[in-house]
Order: sequence, then C-alpha cells, then structure tokens
Amino acid sequence: MKKYLIIIACFLTFLFCFQPSALAFCGFYVAKADSKLYNQASQVILARNGEKTVLTMANDYQGNVKDFALIVPVPVPIKEDQVNVGNPKILERLDAFSAPRLVEYFDSDPCQPIGYMDALPSAARSNEMSQGRIQEKNQSFGVTVESKFTVGEYDILILSAKESNGLEKWLIREGYNIPKGASELLQPYIKQQMKFFVAKVNLTELAKSDFQSLRPLMIAYESPKFMLPIRLGMVNSQKEQDLIVYLLSSKGETELTNYRTVKVPSDVDIPEFVQQEFSGFYKSMFSRSHEKEGRKVAFLEYAWNMANCDPCSAEPLNPDELRQAGVFWQNSPYDNNLFITRLHIRYDKAHFPEDLKFQNTANQQLFQGRYVIRRPFRGKISCDAGKNYPQQVRQRQQKEAQTLANLTNWKLIDIEKRINFLETQTENTPWWRKLWQ
Repeated sequence: MKKYLIIIACFLTFLFCFQPSALAFCGFYVAKADSKLYNQASQVILARNGEKTVLTMANDYQGNVKDFALIVPVPVPIKEDQVNVGNPKILERLDAFSAPRLVEYFDSDPCQPIGYMDALPSAARSNEMSQGRIQEKNQSFGVTVESKFTVGEYDILILSAKESNGLEKWLIREGYNIPKGASELLQPYIKQQMKFFVAKVNLTELAKSDFQSLRPLMIAYESPKFMLPIRLGMVNSQKEQDLIVYLLSSKGETELTNYRTVKVPSDVDIPEFVQQEFSGFYKSMFSRSHEKEGRKVAFLEYAWNMANCDPCSAEPLNPDELRQAGVFWQNSPYDNNLFITRLHIRYDKAHFPEDLKFQNTANQQLFQGRYVIRRPFRGKISCDAGKNYPQQVRQRQQKEAQTLANLTNWKLIDIEKRINFLETQTENTPWWRKLWQ
C-alpha cells in the first residue's frame, strides 16, 4: 500500500529556523479549555535559547500507521543523534498547564461581610551514521539521499533536491502519495538549499514497543532563523486548521513578528450555567473573536513564568518534565528562568500567506485566558445592609448575560432563560425587635 505523505504545519516548525512575583487572581479553578476541544489541533513545542532550538512535533495522524509519512524542510542536515522520540504526556502537561480556565467566586452573606480579594489585576489582563555519509544520487530526479537512520519507531531520510518536480517524482516512485500542489510549494525551500526530513513508521520497531500510538518526534538544531512554516501545512486541507504552539524561553514572552497577536478576551464575568458547558462556550467565543479580528491574527492564550500559576489548572512542570519538553539551559532544579507562551492560531491559505516568524523578548507581563463565575449568596438576608443585595445581583446577572451574548453571539433571550436569577427574600424584621437587640 502506498505511504501517504502527511504535510502538517506542526511538523514543519523547524523548517527554517528557525521572576516576577505572581499576581493574585484568586478564585477556584473549575474547568479548562484545552486542545481536546478541537478535532484536528496540531501541537508544537519550541524550546529556544539563543540560536539553539529543540522542536517537539505531535503526531495527530488518524489511520493505519503503515500509511503514515511526513516531510519537513530543515535548515541544515540532521544527524541521528539530533533526533529523539518524545513523551506524548509532555504535550498533555503543557496543554493542561496553559489552557484557558474557568474560575469561580462565592459571595459572602451581605449581613456578615468578609474581606477577600476580588482582584482582576490590570497588569495580568495579563547517530551520526556509523557507515558514514551516504551519497546515493539519482541523476534523473536530482535527489540525493544525504543520510538515513532509524530512531524509535521511525525510519528517517535526509534528502536534498535540485528542483521540486524531481523531488515530487522521486517521492512518488518511492511510494509516497504527494498531495496536489506540493511541488509548487516545495520549490521556495529548494531555492534556499534546504534539506528535507522524511519520516515513516518502521512497523517492526513499532511492534516491539508497548506504545499504542505514534510518539512525538523531537529535533535539536541551531539556526539564527526562528520560524514556523505553515504554507506546506495547507496542502492537505482547504479548511481552517487550529495550531497551538507552546514557546519556552529563558527570557520572557515569545512574539510573532509578521502577524498581529491579540489576547483572547479574558477576565470577564459570565453566567453560572457556563460551568456545565465551558468547552462549548470557549469554542464559540474563540470563533467569534477570530471572525471579529478578520481571521488573520494569532491569539495569546497564556503567558506566565513556569515557576508558578494562579489559579493552577495543572501543576507546573517539574525539572525532569521540562527536560523532556526540550528545555536544555536549566542547570539546577531551582533555576526558574523559564517563561511559557501559548499561541493559538487558526489559519487558512487566504489569511496566512506567510510562514510564522517569532522572536523572544524580555517581556514578562503575565496573562491568562480566564473566565469568572460568581456564585450569589442564596441564604436568608436579615439585615438592612443586605436589602439591596438581591437587586444588585440581578443587575450583575443581566450584565453577565449580555457579556456572554457579546462574546459568543448566542441569543440573549436564550441565555436569560438559563440563568438562575436570584430570588432571595429579605426578612422583614419588626422595628421593636431591633430596639431590644
């Protein structure tokens, strides 16, 4: 059976390359909007310090593994000891740690007020081969197999090519089913004298392992260019694709330089019932924001120092987990110079004509996608100070309904039907009882 070539943006990242104190948000974490919300959300980890980068590419391939293959343009020849198979749990950990989150507060009895932080801080709305180099040339196609090796369950080729049609013909001859249009998109990379990293599954090695699915591929390399090529990733799909990038830096936030980045709407009060359908809320809110921004921006969902979190949707990664994520510059368990940036990009051919270009910055402003539900006090109110509380809460609930409608484009009338409006009754205390008290 032919090997199907998977050209996915998240597998193309390395193509060119490429403590502040916590602000207290308070509140109790109750739900998160992680990558599982999206059917085909590619995930990439980029750990970069100076010109050194470790790329982790998550395999979200669905189908028979014997049909799996991928091709990635790379800036320099990649040797065997620069490639590793990673732990899929690390992507899950980073996803859980940085996912947009829902938190809740509880109103105190208005007759017995207690001091608590109701703060939404503005600052945080924030093998080198043993046989030596292989020189296997095919003059008819202009393709050279620079090297080949096996790492884990993957057979890997490093190719060079003189022209894209030749590369396409060579891959077809070798049994790869090339998506229509790939040849044209491969040409710019050949002109830049890029190499091509081609991987497919070694079924014998896979059978020896205990893994039920393909593990992430990791590549370590050095290059002054810090980019995430996504153009080839559009060959396989005419639809919009979701890409979540976890950028790990020793300095601060990692920014896009050639596309505008906006923060997802955050620190807003929404109705209580959203807790039961937070996933649906976040998907609708993200789609609404994506449309309002013209479908051509990247969204910042999280920016924080890895040493802490507030509130935590998952514990920060420990030193061993950070090493598995590609962090190579930390020298001790007490080294806290790690900043994580989470970008969510929904892209297509029309709105993202260029590959993504990044830069590390020293900006350590904290930010998280954070949504708040406030639980009203629903007990008996027996004091003058609480007389206006029910009305105040109803006004707050109406405002929350309008906010939800604006964020998601859901119908206001349907939202209001689902709100449990406060109906607390104020106790009528006789005037003389107050006197005797």
